[in-house]
Amino acid sequence: MKSFVIPFALALAATTTSMVVVSGAAIAGPTFTGVEGANVAVSGYDVTSYFSGSGVPVKGSKAHRVSYKGADYYFANASNADKFKSSPAQFAPQYGGHCAWAMSRGSLAPGDPLLSKVVDGKLYLNFNRNVQKTWLSDIPGFISKANTEWPKIPDTAKFGG
Repeated sequence: MKSFVIPFALALAATTTSMVVVSGAAIAGPTFTGVEGANVAVSGYDVTSYFSGSGVPVKGSKAHRVSYKGADYYFANASNADKFKSSPAQFAPQYGGHCAWAMSRGSLAPGDPLLSKVVDGKLYLNFNRNVQKTWLSDIPGFISKANTEWPKIPDTAKFGG
C-alpha cells in the first residue's frame, strides 16, 4: 500500500461554538485540519480572503464558523461566511488544503496557508517555500498530475498513522 504519511508537527487549537453546516458531495481524500485532532481547515484563515485581490490572507474567527466536508472553516465576518456558504467549492482549497505539489506526487503533506496561490479561480497551498518554488516552476503540469492523484487518496488517509 502506498504511504500517504509525511510526519511533521503542526498544532491547531479548536473550541466549541455554534456553527453552520454546509453539505457537500463526496470527495476523494480527507480535508487537512492538522495533526493534533483540531478540526479547523486552513489553520483558521478566512478562505474568501484569498480571493479579495490583496494577496494577503486574513485570519478568521470561530464566531463565524462554517462546517464543510467534515472541517470547520473560520471567517473574518458574517458576510464572508455567507459568501462561502453560498458557494463553498469556489473558495475551499484544492486537494482538501493539502500541499498541491505533494499531491502531484500522490502524497499528502500539510498546506501552509501563508504559501498559497490562486490559479484560474482555485486556491492552492504548498508545504514550504522550497516546495512552492518547485511548484511555481510548472503550475499547470503539477495541477494536472495532482488532479489525477487526488481521487486515489482515500477519505480515511491520515498523517502519522
